[in-house]
Amino acid sequence: MSATSIAGPCKVVLAGSVAKQLLVEVNAGLQTLDRPPRLHGFLANKDPAARMYADWTAKTCKENGFDFILREVDREVLEDEIRQANTDDAVDGMIVYYPVFDSRRDQTIQWTVSMYKDVEGLSPQLISNMYQNIRFLDPPANLRKSILPCTPLAVIKILEYLQIYNTFLDYGKRLFGRRITVINRSEVVGRPLAALLANDGAEVYSVDVTGVQHLSRGTGLKKQRHEVRDMEGWGLEQCLPISDVVISGVPGESYKVPTELIREGAVCINFSSEKNFNPDVKDKASIYVPAVGKVTIVVLMRNLLRIVQNKPQTNGKA
Repeated sequence: MSATSIAGPCKVVLAGSVAKQLLVEVNAGLQTLDRPPRLHGFLANKDPAARMYADWTAKTCKENGFDFILREVDREVLEDEIRQANTDDAVDGMIVYYPVFDSRRDQTIQWTVSMYKDVEGLSPQLISNMYQNIRFLDPPANLRKSILPCTPLAVIKILEYLQIYNTFLDYGKRLFGRRITVINRSEVVGRPLAALLANDGAEVYSVDVTGVQHLSRGTGLKKQRHEVRDMEGWGLEQCLPISDVVISGVPGESYKVPTELIREGAVCINFSSEKNFNPDVKDKASIYVPAVGKVTIVVLMRNLLRIVQNKPQTNGKA
């Protein structure tokens, strides 16, 4: 067998390549400011994954000219610390490393962070804007973009890099004609990601253990925002063979996307910390992205930069 026949057509794209291109945009924006943006990270748990994410954030911020201060606090005083940071002009943005209480109380913490300093895009108004397809904070001027959650936005930036977004079409419609399956409907990543993709024009199949939902802006994208419809009796057997893109983020080592159901030439993206795709995915997919973490960190800095640019008094050098 020749070397040519052994190597499949699949191209593996690493997150670092996408992050590098995105950093060019971030660094250009940084040059327009009179001081480095300052991010405060709040760590109120002993979770090793949260500590690793915090260290990773600190390293990436330092390497790229952003100020990062890690605040390790007791979880019972965390809300007070956040409220203080909300009114501190020296703090441009905040990130909280979850889980804190690992309960509904964590949602209260998300709501405590000011939407004007929320680099994670988790405050109620920002989440509402995302689902309602409201892209700016200041209509009709539309100069201040609403902040989007980091990991869903990282996946979108990867799809743009892969030219899945059709730049010939108008902004907000560039996924028209695409069918995308998102496996995982968590409130943190899966559901927001499905909504963003549908609002950009895709037909999206959102899959989790409870079943399949179809998200779409309707025929000809006539609706302003996506609508959701339960697909009775549907599973991966119906979604995957018709999907141009398959995105999976199921936690745990045991879950694997069935390769035999994936459409020939599909684009496959894994956003779980575990490998959701089997090695033989490369026999079916045209492009495979095994992880998104490095892009997520750059999107975090991009969101912080956006927050600073949204402030009239710091929008450019004095």
